[in-house]
Amino acid sequence: MNETNHSRVSEFILLGLSDTPELQPLFFVVFSLLYIAILMGNFLIILTVTSEPSLHSPMYFLLANLSFIDVCVASFATPKMISDFLVEQRTISFEACLAQIFFVHLFTGSEMVLLVSMAYDRYVAICKPLHYMTIMSRRVCIILVIISWCVGFIHTTSQLAFTVNLPFCGPNKVDSFFCDLPLVTKLACIDTYVVSLLIVADSGFLSMSSFLLLVISYTVILITVRNRSSASMTKARSTLTAHITVVTLFFGPCIFIYMWPFSSYSIDKVLAVFYTIFTPILNPVIYTLRNKEVKAAMSKLKSRYLKSGQVSSVIRNVLFLEPK
Repeated sequence: MNETNHSRVSEFILLGLSDTPELQPLFFVVFSLLYIAILMGNFLIILTVTSEPSLHSPMYFLLANLSFIDVCVASFATPKMISDFLVEQRTISFEACLAQIFFVHLFTGSEMVLLVSMAYDRYVAICKPLHYMTIMSRRVCIILVIISWCVGFIHTTSQLAFTVNLPFCGPNKVDSFFCDLPLVTKLACIDTYVVSLLIVADSGFLSMSSFLLLVISYTVILITVRNRSSASMTKARSTLTAHITVVTLFFGPCIFIYMWPFSSYSIDKVLAVFYTIFTPILNPVIYTLRNKEVKAAMSKLKSRYLKSGQVSSVIRNVLFLEPK
């Protein structure tokens, strides 16, 4: 035991997306632009929902929280990945590696439960419209958000418990751009077959249970919508399409990674990029392009803060320090 502690790995080497030097500058530019777009798009939704009174409803409250989680999902590893494109030795300390494992499962677990809450919100709005504001009160919405974070915390704590006490005394190369738990576990100096099964079972249970709840909710909603043909149901179908698209984009890669044991490392990298970068950037696009209320609120926001001459005046005051 003393020898194992003495030779404990203090850092890991992240192999990244590619080891081709010629591609690193291109990746740096592309992923930097994508990350900026993620921050701008999701913060724009949060700002729009919080500043526009017409969007102070349960659906948009949950949407703003989804945007916040998307920013977190994109930020736990993407800045590190972008900076690694500029260096030859992509190292990460043991503690930082554990932190990445903690945050990725915290944020993704919370997002899964929040997507279930959003499905429940749509179920109440479409199937029980007369009782919607009573059932989906502000207190209930806050409780749903708190539950999503609590479930995410419990999930990530259980996942981290499998890893924190493993002996790492040999290989330290992680074939990914962040510390992915299954890959890190395989580097331990002991047989991790049982631990790997527990990790897959834990993540698989949360993913599949959340996905099944979503399937049941949306099936009931679709049956209800199909039997109605009013103008409000047309709007409901449009909103429902956006929700189902987001759910498919998020759960598809997650379920494939943890439930399909024959995927290669290269496929896992592509899927990891998809749910950490492309899903957070697609969510605001999907919800804004198909939602007239959000687009109208953004137009009001634009006219409010980008009035003619106002921006140029602010720029002059900041850059040239004009006296008031």
